[in-house]
Parts: sequence; C-alpha cells; structure tokens
Amino acid sequence: MQGTMMNFPLTLTHVLERAGRLYGDSQIVSRLPDKSLHCHSYRDFYRRTRALAGALQALGLQKGDRVATLMWNHYAHLEAYLAIPCASGVLHTLNLRLHPDDIAFIANHARDRFLIVDDVLLPLLEKFKTQVKFERIFVVPLTGKPVPDGYEDYEKLISGSTQFVAPAIDENDAAGMCYTSGTTGKPKGVVYTHRSIVLHSLATATVDCLGLSNRDTLCPIVPMFHVNAWGTPFTAAMVGAKIAFPGPHLDAVNLLDLYESEKVTLSAGVPTIWMGMLQALQKEPQRWKLQANLRMVCGGAAAPESMIRAFDQFGLRVIHGWGMTETSPLGAVNYIKRELDGLSSEDQYAVRAKQGVPPPFVEVRTMAETGEAPWDGKSMGELQIRGPWVASGYHELPAESDKWTSDGWFRTGDIAIMDAHGYIKIADRIKDLVKSGGEWISSVDLENALVAHPAVQEAAVIGVPHPKWDERPLAVVVLKPGQSATADALRDHLAPQFAKFWLPDAVMFVDAIPKTSTGKMLKATLREQFQNHFIK
Repeated sequence: MQGTMMNFPLTLTHVLERAGRLYGDSQIVSRLPDKSLHCHSYRDFYRRTRALAGALQALGLQKGDRVATLMWNHYAHLEAYLAIPCASGVLHTLNLRLHPDDIAFIANHARDRFLIVDDVLLPLLEKFKTQVKFERIFVVPLTGKPVPDGYEDYEKLISGSTQFVAPAIDENDAAGMCYTSGTTGKPKGVVYTHRSIVLHSLATATVDCLGLSNRDTLCPIVPMFHVNAWGTPFTAAMVGAKIAFPGPHLDAVNLLDLYESEKVTLSAGVPTIWMGMLQALQKEPQRWKLQANLRMVCGGAAAPESMIRAFDQFGLRVIHGWGMTETSPLGAVNYIKRELDGLSSEDQYAVRAKQGVPPPFVEVRTMAETGEAPWDGKSMGELQIRGPWVASGYHELPAESDKWTSDGWFRTGDIAIMDAHGYIKIADRIKDLVKSGGEWISSVDLENALVAHPAVQEAAVIGVPHPKWDERPLAVVVLKPGQSATADALRDHLAPQFAKFWLPDAVMFVDAIPKTSTGKMLKATLREQFQNHFIK
C-alpha cells in the first residue's frame, strides 16, 4: 500500500520564500567595520536575495557551479547563503583565517567559479589572487568606499533588472560545501545537500536542540565560513528570527554591547569566545543588562564545567553541543532530561558538562576493539555517527574512505563515553589521549579541571614521550593577567579529583597556546615543541 502524501521537495527555495512571505517585518542587524549598525528587514533581504540569484543566473551560473564567499558575518553573506543554492549553485564559504596558500588550495580544489568578497578582505585576497582562477570577483562595499579597479561592485550586480526564475531543484542536489580545518593533512571538502540543510534546520529549531524560534534574536558569533555558522542562519531564516550579526568585531566588549542593544536571546560560539566574555562580565558585572533567557551554545571544544557554573551566576545559560564539519555540524546537544530533574545541582552540572544527546534521526555508537562499548558511563570507544545530515564521503577524495566503516558509520576520531541516559562525553581525540604505563589518561578532563583554578585562563594537556612510562602528561598553561601560580599549586588543585598517575609530571607556563583558524588548540604543535622534555 502506498501513502497519499505529496512528494514535496525539501529545498532552500522554500526557506527563502517562507522568509519573504511570512516574516517581512523581522529585522536583520549587522555591525559594519566602522562599528556602525546596518539595519534592514526580511522584506529587504528577500528582495535582495532574489536579485542576487537572478544576477547569478544572468552570469551563466549552471547547476552545481561553485560560488565562493570570503566574508564576515553580515547581511550580504546571508543573501549569498540563500541566493546561491536557490539559483542551483553551490555556496562555498572560504575560511578567511587560513593561510593564503591554503585558501587558494581549497578554492582550486573546489573549482570555484565566482567569488563574493568583503572590501575589507581585499588585502587578504591579494595575497593569493594569482594562485586562483575566479571568472568574476564581486566586492561588497561595507566601508562605503568605491570598489577598486579590477573588481566588480556587488551592489551594482544586484541592482540590475534581471528577474529571478526559480529553477527545478532536487532535494538531493548540492547546496553548499565547507572544508575541514585541516589539522592533519590538507583540508577536505564536505558537500551538503538541500535536503540535509533543511532537515538540520528543522532539528535545530526543536526545543530539545537549540529551540531557535521566531521570538528569538540570534547572534551567530561562530563564523559563517565555519560549518555554515553551525546552520543557524538557515534556521533563523526558516523561522523568521531576528538576526544580529557581529561583523568582524568579535571582542567581548563589542559582543556584549551588541547583545544588550539588540536584546539577543540565542548566540553560538567556541569556548575561547565565551571565556573572554566571562572575564569582561566579571570585571564589570553591572555594565551590561542582558536578556535573562540568553542561551549561549558552546561547541568546537569542550565547555569547562567551571565556565558553565560561572555564567549561571549572571543568569546566562551555556548549552553544550558537539559536532563536526562532516555532521553539518549538529551531532549532540545538551539538556537535562526529565528523569534527571531529581539530581542534585552538583550532579546536574556534571551532566551539563557532557556534550549531550543526539538529535532526532542521528544515531551514535562507541566502538572498542572488542565491539560496541556498553552505555555504562565509564567504557571508552571511538564515537561513530550516522544520519541524514552526516557526510558519506569527501569531495573528490575517494582515498579517504577509511573514515567510514563498512556498515556506513562515520568514524569521528573522538574517544567518547556513553551513559545509560544516552549522554555523550568526549574523553579525547584519539590522537590526544595520553597512554601512560598502559593506562589511558584524558587530556580533556585535566584541561577542564585546570581552567577551574582561579589563576588559569587556558590549559592544554599533551602526552610527551617518557623513557619509563611510554608517555606522561605535560600541562601547558596560560595564566590570567595579573595572576600567578606554581606547578605544585596546580598539581595540588588537581590531586583531589584524579588518580595520582593522572597528574601532569610537568607544567609549562606560556603566553599563548597555538590554535587553528576555528579556535581549537593545536596540540600537535605543542607535542613537537615539548617532545624531548622528559628525555635526558
């Protein structure tokens, strides 16, 4: 027996039309390079996005052509987010924080045809322009200055009279692509479909995920060039939420000012952003009047329990999440399940520090050498995942097929522990686990405990070769300005929480910890720097 439901395609064309027809009065606010605010409505966004889509069609954009963006988070980038895939092209966001040679490699590997770039980023483009072959380059004049010779004006492009005619799009057609950060080897391309983005957006809007709704004001701090700002711009357009874009101003004071002026209720960023914001709030606790229901989604790295507790003191709620470029990225979101309401506040904090539970239609498992690890809250295994917005391969890289199991699960490279309630706790990256005398030590647990010390701003724990124990943990610590601490004091701080053999054999104090373009600690660089520390 067949069902009687319509075969309605899940495409971003519907998201765009819905945004324009139902939410014309919703607002989009963008902080420009000079810190002024650019404000317009979804009605303006709808008109301009369709104009961009029509202009791309007039340029000869063909189905599947890649259109690259080199842009900060603002109104024009949102237009590209919907116009390019709705015109049957593929949105390809370039990571402006990468080395110019890496950006060129990515653009060439993706075979990007056109580029849309912010005028303030033209100096970056000039560094790799000779290495790439964009047919046309359109400049968004954020500063109001004339577009330099040799480039075309984005505003003139969308001011033409070309009408947009929505093409026939299959929900499984490519809509966007992002490249991994490339901490090991060259970056790898992940291609998202219309269907995967729409389903991801629907999941993000559910209450047990991010609960992004029409009544929210979203501030996506996570860059729009990084896994589509975790999909939040698409979801915001789908539900008609107000959006407050920070532009290039990602320091704590500017972000908090934006939160206050635009009454932000939901934001998303990595722990380094939140730690800076927390320090600003602690320094001037009466300066900002923020929304009491402000939710702060934390991903990219583990959110320390101490940070979650500290934000609670300001009435701000950190929501822990986990994901990867290959998972679009929503792989887990943390909330307290009803059966855990009776836990003490201390035990609830321990739960909130976990990465959370998988959203609907996403399945996870942890695999040990002997098979699937039990969900007992202590057994470790490699976290594997599958679902409708999880990649099944990399763009034109068949040699990377070992990242997927023979039965179709993506191997994340994370070591995780599942508890009986289905919460995921990331213990470590496989390559970052410390194996000392045959026993595993979680660098993540040690790092989170170290940053709970009042003098510590950041901490990284790495495994360093040891002549007797194979490896021993070494802590690399950045102290807060004006604070002091000794190695013995930090070990004493850790001692009540961990077995003796877990405690770092050495603590190195540094001014800064090297990071990737997305704010993750570059432990490989630290391991190389300190590889001979225990070898005499």
